[in-house]
Amino acid sequence: MRTFNQWMAEYGVSHKNPTNQLIHKVCVPLIMFSVIGLFWSISIPDFFSTIPYLNWATLFIAGCLMFYLSLNVMMFLGMLILTGVMCWICQQLNQLGLLLWTSILVFALSWIAQFYGHKIEGKKPSFFQDLAFLLIGPLWVLRFFYAKIGIKV
Repeated sequence: MRTFNQWMAEYGVSHKNPTNQLIHKVCVPLIMFSVIGLFWSISIPDFFSTIPYLNWATLFIAGCLMFYLSLNVMMFLGMLILTGVMCWICQQLNQLGLLLWTSILVFALSWIAQFYGHKIEGKKPSFFQDLAFLLIGPLWVLRFFYAKIGIKV
C-alpha cells in the first residue's frame, strides 16, 4: 500500500498548472459534497432509521475515513471535520427538498470544470490510472489548506 506522501506525489504529477490547481481546490470539495448528497438522497431501509444519521452517505464516509486514517491521522481529523460539515449541509438541503437536484447540478458542473482544468494541464485525470485517486483528491486539497494555516502533515 502506498504511503500518504507517495499518494500526494503521484497525484501532484497531473496537477502542476496553477489554473488546474485552483479549479481542483474549488471543485474537489464540491464533488465530494455532491457525492455525499447523492448517497444521502438514496432511500434507506427501515432499520436504518432506528440509528440517527445512518444512511448510505454516512456509510460511504465511514469507509473513506477508515482509508484516510490508514494514511495519516491529521488528514483523517481534517476530513472528519469536513465531512461532518458536509453532512450538516446535506441534512439542511434535504429538509428543504433541495438536496438531490443541488447535488446533481454541483456534481455535473464541478466535473466539467475538472476536465477543463485537465485540458489546460495537458494530462489525464489521475483516477484514469487508479480509481483510488478519487479519494486522494480531497486530501490533496486539504494539504494545501493545512499548509496555509501552518499545520505540517
